[in-house]
Amino acid sequence: MSSGDLVNIQPTELKFPFELKKQSSCSMQLTNKTDKYVAFKVKTTNPKKYCVRPNTGIILPRATCGVTVTMQAQKEAPPDMQCKDKFLLQSVVAADGATAKDVVAEMFTKEDGKVVEEFKLRVVYIPANPPSPVPEGSEEGSSPRASSQENGIQHVSSFDDVSRSLEAPKEKSSEAWSMISKLTEEKTSAMQQNQKLRQELELMRKEISNSRAGGFSILFVLLIGLFGVLVGYLVKRT
Repeated sequence: MSSGDLVNIQPTELKFPFELKKQSSCSMQLTNKTDKYVAFKVKTTNPKKYCVRPNTGIILPRATCGVTVTMQAQKEAPPDMQCKDKFLLQSVVAADGATAKDVVAEMFTKEDGKVVEEFKLRVVYIPANPPSPVPEGSEEGSSPRASSQENGIQHVSSFDDVSRSLEAPKEKSSEAWSMISKLTEEKTSAMQQNQKLRQELELMRKEISNSRAGGFSILFVLLIGLFGVLVGYLVKRT
């Protein structure tokens, strides 16, 4: 809220829900803080784009006046949704009993020590309500039904369309699980065969090792026998 000696203004920014090719409106409240009649006037830097009702008027002592600003339908959005338009609210003390017909431009000229309060208000664009994320391929008769609109947000619900959108993922998920189960069984079978081959290979290694060890023992015994015979022969000759 902006506050001066004469008038309080709420809000201090003009926020317009922006949607291409559609009008949009916002409002502000002007409150007279004094016991006098106060005249006001609203100006804008882009008068062809906005319609202000009322753009001039009288606020009675300690009373409140509403002002509605309507933005004309726009054909294109500004870069980054940033608006450079500005509004100026001027207020000045008026004669007691004055009416809206008594408000003229000369009342807001700063001369002869006249106090004219001025407030600048900027324009802010806010995104319009986003569309409902319903699949385009839904059947006729199952289109979403708009529910109540609260705080500028439109809630859209359609249980049938959501259910249809979930059926396809479920079927794909079932197929994926079946393939994963099949691959797991094949992997387990391959591991078992691999283990069996390892066991057979280890058994073959042991048999080869034993056969080598047995051959070495027989050769050793033969050599010992020959050595003994040779020793005996030499002893006899001596």
